[in-house]
Amino acid sequence: MIHHVACLVAAVVLHASPSLAQQAEAPRAVTDMPLFSSHNVLTFTIKAPLKQIMKQRGQQSEEFPGVLALAQGDTISFNIKVRTRGKTRLEKTVCPFPPLRLNFQKNSVAATLFEGQDKLKLVTHCKDNSEVYQQYVLLEYLAYRTYNVLTDFSFRVRLARITYEDTESDRAPVTAYGFLIEDKDILAARNGVDFLEVLNVPINLVEVDHLALIGVFEYFIGNTDWSAFRPEPDKDECCHNTKPIGLPGGPVYSVPYDFDLSGLVNTRYAYRLYKVNLEMMGLHSIRERLYRGLCRSHPELPSVFALFNEKREEIYDLYRRQHDLGEKVLKKTLKYFDAFYKVIHDEAKTRQAFRDGCRG
Repeated sequence: MIHHVACLVAAVVLHASPSLAQQAEAPRAVTDMPLFSSHNVLTFTIKAPLKQIMKQRGQQSEEFPGVLALAQGDTISFNIKVRTRGKTRLEKTVCPFPPLRLNFQKNSVAATLFEGQDKLKLVTHCKDNSEVYQQYVLLEYLAYRTYNVLTDFSFRVRLARITYEDTESDRAPVTAYGFLIEDKDILAARNGVDFLEVLNVPINLVEVDHLALIGVFEYFIGNTDWSAFRPEPDKDECCHNTKPIGLPGGPVYSVPYDFDLSGLVNTRYAYRLYKVNLEMMGLHSIRERLYRGLCRSHPELPSVFALFNEKREEIYDLYRRQHDLGEKVLKKTLKYFDAFYKVIHDEAKTRQAFRDGCRG
């Protein structure tokens, strides 16, 4: 009963919100943003009071002034504001160096690489001077790139080599991989829809083909930490590690993000933090796959499997060509993907994984 009431409330919000309806009818802004039009690795430096910033570990963390110096021919500097963000990785015991949000001044980015950008999420390296954690960054970045191969309804990302300089301490500069994530409103506008600020997403409004795709993709990377319909227990917006975009009356497309607890990335902290959830689902390892898609997606599964087969070599090549991805990590990753393809090419295994294990 509670579930039906929640869905009904969300449906009312989706249909009755005048601001969303107005957005849907408004002319679209230019969405061909230069920042995400290339996959070349960026090089830039962030200069800010990092020690003060790292002390801010709450959801309403304070912004601090800083400078982003972009090495692109001549160095171009931007005044920015920096704050911490995230949830799991915001905890100091998980990531001494948490993810950041960069807030640009709109009037300073015109005719530059950051044109059209305002606030950008930056996924950082989590721990200084750790090659293992550098591999995590590359694998999570490639998870986003993998989903880009499958659909345009996906967050674009840009890999960077970033040097962090603390302006108020004698801490030595640190250089590491990180990546920037496309803003949700730009993602939506690029696809001709809107970001939907709702509490829940009614199942009947979700685009069915895309719902099947997201379920199979999350299974492919071994991720169970997501929901296309409901928020996290302590959040007041939908959804858990997905963002709903679409039109007020539907269809709605749930776009996944945040893959550090997936079997693909296989972080050291994932099993410890997610152990109770895994046990509830009957899983013994973060690498063990479980399909969390809906049973109503069954008719669309063959076409989704066909898409994965069609894109298999393109996906594998993303990992093979990724500079600095370790040889052992690459071999282990492709073997993990091979196991997925063995399942979808075996009728009995497909039935067991996707039909017997689906959610009603």
